[in-house]
Amino acid sequence: MLKVKNITKYYGDVLAVDDLSFEVGNGEIFALLGSNGAGKTTTFRIILSLLDGYKGDVTLNDRKIDYEVLEHIGFVTEERSLLTKLTVKEQIVFYGRLKGMSESEILEKLDILLKRFDILDYKNRKIKELSKGNQQKIQFISAVINDPELLILDEPFTGLDPINVKMMKDYIYELKEKGCIIIFSSHQMEHIEEFCEKLILLVKGKVVLSGYLKDIKKEYGKKNVVIQGENIDIENLNKINGVINVNNNGNDLIIKINDNIENIISDIFEVIKTGKISKFVIEEMPLNEIFIEKVGEVLWQISFGF
Repeated sequence: MLKVKNITKYYGDVLAVDDLSFEVGNGEIFALLGSNGAGKTTTFRIILSLLDGYKGDVTLNDRKIDYEVLEHIGFVTEERSLLTKLTVKEQIVFYGRLKGMSESEILEKLDILLKRFDILDYKNRKIKELSKGNQQKIQFISAVINDPELLILDEPFTGLDPINVKMMKDYIYELKEKGCIIIFSSHQMEHIEEFCEKLILLVKGKVVLSGYLKDIKKEYGKKNVVIQGENIDIENLNKINGVINVNNNGNDLIIKINDNIENIISDIFEVIKTGKISKFVIEEMPLNEIFIEKVGEVLWQISFGF
């Protein structure tokens, strides 16, 4: 288990992380979210023992994270950290040796992973000769070559097409099943919704939302009604008590409602009953909308001193 307890970090007079605590168990995928400057990168660097001068404690499986423990951690950074003049083989051997692996172990595992990610032919190619997507796959391989106990993924799907995203997702799920602790950060909320059981949302270094994703959505108190059809009276839909707004999204009409579902749905049916309806679905509020609304609300409060 990863335990982060009461982490506080200042850069001069600037508070980057404010009394942050969370736990991630073996086989869990945890999301650390926030807009730019929220404190995510600082938190990752503290976990990886790349920063000092902070208050609080970080342990992995009850061990303080030092150089020995770092051998059991993998990290995919948002900015690529590859040595582009090395070949793929040289790069992975370099990282693997840093993680305490023998060269024979590294090369055996490397062939398996290169084949898994359909880039075995690039083993002796220089990193700089690879596409951005294939460089990203090499960066991922460098992070998992040691079968880590903890894997930190910061925007891991950058530059990947849908087929390669699926390859990487499948491997991440396999690591989860083996008990790997996974921390995932992305601005693509659809990936968070697919992957993560628990999350924390940071704004200006402070936790403003935390818990299990399913509980956050349930407690949020708003839902979307998605309709497709013809002859829908949008003006009268907007007049229904409990309807927040009505928006077109391609072929869909999205009706955002408060959580008094039975009364509102009944009123919506009354308005649309004369139309030709081909789709009517009630959905939980997407995480992307919750993120935007919550971050905006907190930033507004900070700006006006609430």
